[in-house]
Amino acid sequence: MTASREIRLAARPVGEPAPQHFELVETTVPEPEEGQIVVRNTWMSVDPYMRERMDDVESYLPPFQLGAPMDGSAVGEVVASRSAGVPVGATVVHFLGWREYAVMDAAAATVVDTALAPAEAYLGALGTTGLTAYAALTEVAPVRQGDVVLVSAAAGAVGSIAGQLARKLGAARVIGSAGGPLKAKKLVEEFGYDAAIDYRAGSLAAQLAEAAPDGVDVYVDHVGGDHLVAAIDALRHGGRIALVGAISTYNATSPVPGPANLFSLAAKDANLRGMLINSYFHLFPEWIGKAAGWLADGSLHTELTVAEGIAQAPAAFLDMMRGGNVGKMLVRL
Repeated sequence: MTASREIRLAARPVGEPAPQHFELVETTVPEPEEGQIVVRNTWMSVDPYMRERMDDVESYLPPFQLGAPMDGSAVGEVVASRSAGVPVGATVVHFLGWREYAVMDAAAATVVDTALAPAEAYLGALGTTGLTAYAALTEVAPVRQGDVVLVSAAAGAVGSIAGQLARKLGAARVIGSAGGPLKAKKLVEEFGYDAAIDYRAGSLAAQLAEAAPDGVDVYVDHVGGDHLVAAIDALRHGGRIALVGAISTYNATSPVPGPANLFSLAAKDANLRGMLINSYFHLFPEWIGKAAGWLADGSLHTELTVAEGIAQAPAAFLDMMRGGNVGKMLVRL
């Protein structure tokens, strides 16, 4: 029997999670049943939405269960199969991360082409990370030729792709917000942004007014809070906002008030629209067809922040939640 280690939720956090909210457990991998496969995970993803799942509140995904293994996106190699459609040796993406080995129905896994891109790319640019940026900027808050685009958490997984994509879609000026001078520098020098706002360096509204004196047309929001307030104030007539995330609120212990300037969107004839990536999976073939070519020719730059080993997965998650990553945060198993 094969041994496997997995991360379980040991306790529900109140406010910011800490190491004691996780536990590392060794288990035995069961034999697959008919129609199932066993996957040796090689990479797993940690993502902000996982914080919401640590609370016992129903949402678009069920909450993590105490004492049970956590889950999330992962990629790995099939090491045993009782499915004719998914052979041993195939590389698959699936949703049973946070463990070294995963047993699942073959229908729950998707075979990916590692000749097109490395396996880990299917958790980043060619996965839901890249798809989120694409759906946000083509369907939720579509970029038009000559637009000024603002992206928050711009050095993160989705943001680092969104800025480059906005340019490819015709934006005339792309502005990113990030925390700290090193990230701000990366935005301009490596991720194709025209201007960077370091939200830790002073007034967000003042910096945005300097970077976009005539306002912005599109805002991709990953932060909420003061970023959303500033973006609404700066939004031009007919502007569009995509609500992708609100990481500034995820550790809140009481209800977070909404922006006081929300109704100004009416006077601007502007659109604010939330998005769940699940609603845009039909765009995956279209996105991968474009993004794989851009990765191959170097016109789409991506970056990974990598933690080593399943035991480091909780620390990787906590670091990501505090903004310790550039690009996609992954754990190599």
